[in-house]
Amino acid sequence: MTSPIARRSWRDAVAVYLRAPVITMLFLGFSAGLPFLLVFSTLSAWLRSDGVEIAAIGFFSWIGILYSIKFFWAPVVDRLALPIVTRLFGQRRGWMLVAQGMIATGLVVLASLDPQQNLRLVAVFSLLVAFGSATQDIAIDAFRIESAPDDVQAAMASTYIIGYRGGLLAAGAGALYVASLISWEAAYLSMAMLVGVGVITVLLRPEPKRSSLSIQLVHEPKVRAFLRASRGKPRFLRRLGAWTTGAIICPFTDFFTRHRRKALWLLLFIAVFRISDLAMAAMANPLYIDLGFSLATIANVTNVFGIAMSISGGILGGLLVARYGIGPILVLGAIIVAITNLLFAALALNGANLPMLVMTIVGDNLANGLASTVFIAFLSSLTSRAYTATQYALFSSLMTLPGKFIGGFSGMVVAAEGYMAFFVLASVLGVPAILLAWWISRDRELLPAPRTT
Repeated sequence: MTSPIARRSWRDAVAVYLRAPVITMLFLGFSAGLPFLLVFSTLSAWLRSDGVEIAAIGFFSWIGILYSIKFFWAPVVDRLALPIVTRLFGQRRGWMLVAQGMIATGLVVLASLDPQQNLRLVAVFSLLVAFGSATQDIAIDAFRIESAPDDVQAAMASTYIIGYRGGLLAAGAGALYVASLISWEAAYLSMAMLVGVGVITVLLRPEPKRSSLSIQLVHEPKVRAFLRASRGKPRFLRRLGAWTTGAIICPFTDFFTRHRRKALWLLLFIAVFRISDLAMAAMANPLYIDLGFSLATIANVTNVFGIAMSISGGILGGLLVARYGIGPILVLGAIIVAITNLLFAALALNGANLPMLVMTIVGDNLANGLASTVFIAFLSSLTSRAYTATQYALFSSLMTLPGKFIGGFSGMVVAAEGYMAFFVLASVLGVPAILLAWWISRDRELLPAPRTT
């Protein structure tokens, strides 16, 4: 008899990438990555080239906070049925289409604005694009988790990352190229047209199967307890209370009920897994510039080698998880993310050494591509199918907040201790993630077993 945890063959591992749900995530990943730079670095380039003051441009970075607090409205995306749209397309596809409408509308309006004359309106519609983008992320994550079993999630995460990088490339280099040849208006209008990639994908793919909201609520003990306790109250208040209990309270109690004393350790692991690379991210470009590399060199190396290695790392991560399971590759991901930060320390010692720069960017992006793929698969396995959007939004927000917070002090550390000491410290920050990943890899209850085919 075949063991239930027997590993797939390499042939079966590769075949996973030919499944329709896996291919779908390539296009949805593109749709998710497209808006991101259009409200960050690409927008900053537009504002600066139009003569907007640098201090004002700095405030636009606060738009990114929306991506880190999306768990606040994730319960709405998870449970609230939209009039007409949900009936026609389903809960996940309906919210994706609405979010894509926000993104496209915001980009079209931005294309019509003069930043010098309408800076406040630029800020308002940039917020609309970012809000639509974060909302789309919530719906796409839920759609992905509900569309396939756990043993396919790593491959789906891999193609998602490839598509996401493609979206970043289009919104970064692509938009800048159009702006340089034609105008910023044409650049943002062309990006609005590319939102159609996600729209077409949503229209072509089916809604994942899931129980209706009413059925889910009826089976929730806390909802039933609330309804019993609220007998005699107005019907509207009872329905609102039942919805609030099921959409907001139950996703959190479900996680702690399933994992009990391990829940806090799992949340700690989620918070520290990417703390090493997120904490150092803000100092990478300043390091390159201070070492004397030209902007053209940095752009060429990061675009050519960085994107290629990130995609390669994502594919490799998906194959390794399909072959060996999440546990050992989770440990591998934590180790290589911490180790590759030492490449930046070595670069700081070597100075403007182009081969060393290439090696650093190759190693960093390969490690991050692999680690991101296995971590997305791990978070997906922790998520209950009854609360996909809410729980995954909480996990993904928790994943980025500590690293971003610590990263805010990175400049102070560099100013006081230098680049080499900073990147060594960033590498040391990855040790807790390695230890927790090793603990998780040894606990069969926390990881889905690899399936045989």
